[in-house]
Amino acid sequence: MLHCFHQTLTNDTFSQEMEVTFPDCDPSRQAKLSTLLGFAVAAASADYEARDLGYEKLRAMRQVFLLSRLLLTVHRTPRLGEILTVSTWEAGVRGVQLRRGCSMTAPTGEVLVSARSQWILVDPETRKILRPSSFTAREFCQADLPLDCPECDKVLPPREQIEQLGERRVVWSDLDGNGHIYSGNYGAIFWDSLPAELQTKTCREFSINYHKEATLGEDLTLTGCREENGYRMAGTGNGELCFTARCRFA
Repeated sequence: MLHCFHQTLTNDTFSQEMEVTFPDCDPSRQAKLSTLLGFAVAAASADYEARDLGYEKLRAMRQVFLLSRLLLTVHRTPRLGEILTVSTWEAGVRGVQLRRGCSMTAPTGEVLVSARSQWILVDPETRKILRPSSFTAREFCQADLPLDCPECDKVLPPREQIEQLGERRVVWSDLDGNGHIYSGNYGAIFWDSLPAELQTKTCREFSINYHKEATLGEDLTLTGCREENGYRMAGTGNGELCFTARCRFA
């Protein structure tokens, strides 16, 4: 049956319907972690597009947003064929970070996934971090919407009982329009690198910090450690920390 996918824009929020399709799923036919990250990031980009502040316009202004931190709470993993309403909104500014909320809701109204994220404004040519006050295209909103999700936190790299997880080369298909690994792809890198016995577990909370851009041909050295009902991971490239992430399982 055909479905007409809707988008809604208000002063504070943007919502769009997204379907969980076959390539979005793992072998259990549930949405992959990378899919959920991708949905949250895509909605944020679509929000700006809907407000006539798409990527090309922002790049021409030499002011683009890069993801700094993201935390997902998975109340129930979306399944193959489910159509989600993915809503997102700006949640004010803290220091140099623009905060954002996101929810993914089933047609029944059940909230399946809640997310918070933090973004930095940068000059795409120099990669210099800009203060949010320098963004003159519009004022940032501070929507105070309820969200069953903790605030983004600082994820430290593994420090005890470290497991060596090998290297992961950055390949062409990893890249996005900014020329670095697409932020959603880190979900796949994390899950692919987990010890095999953990890959069939269900993610209930995932937190990631993006420290340094990883670009084509770079080799990420991955390390991890087991925690009570969870796993922590870090990736370094050329001796610098690229990302740290933590997953808590059901």
